[in-house]
Amino acid sequence: MPERKPRKDAARNREAVLAAADALFARRESPEDVTMADVAAAAGVGKGTLFRAFGDRAGLLRALYEARMEPIRQTVETGPPPLGPATPPSDRVPALLDAVLCFKLDNRRLALALEEGGSSSPYRAEHYERWHSLLRAVLEQVPGLTDSGFTAHALLAATRADLVEHLAGEEHIPRERMRSQLANFVTSVLASGPSQGLNVEE
Repeated sequence: MPERKPRKDAARNREAVLAAADALFARRESPEDVTMADVAAAAGVGKGTLFRAFGDRAGLLRALYEARMEPIRQTVETGPPPLGPATPPSDRVPALLDAVLCFKLDNRRLALALEEGGSSSPYRAEHYERWHSLLRAVLEQVPGLTDSGFTAHALLAATRADLVEHLAGEEHIPRERMRSQLANFVTSVLASGPSQGLNVEE
């Protein structure tokens, strides 16, 4: 019984921190401008509380990213078409890539901060491995594709946060045009035969 209050406080602090970080990333021009001290001050908690809860800045970014991604993850795992598991592969692959693109457009600075942060390879990040594994599994069901692993990497490369930031922020390409361009690219990949560029065999 005495443990309940600390647990409630910890949960409340966590929510306050995530909300504060979310707001800061939305307001600042550069993701690098947001520091752990900024987040702690905005959330009204000590820096020690922040580091205990999330470990470091990368841990905070991952937690915020996952909180934002949760509704999409649930739909992908158990939801209806076009994202859910009952969707035919030819429809599901474009829908999955579109969901990733829209998420990064809606969370541009957060996605950029997460993908640029840390010293390890971005391809080893948990969120990337999850999307790659999912796409690879779906692509394995597409007739004619002979290298689902490489193709999944190539498709995800079209949704990298730095590319999305460049296209949206510097080239000022409208959201719906970006979605259409990605859809056309994915369709061309899925329609290519075994001898085409992304279907690489040893």
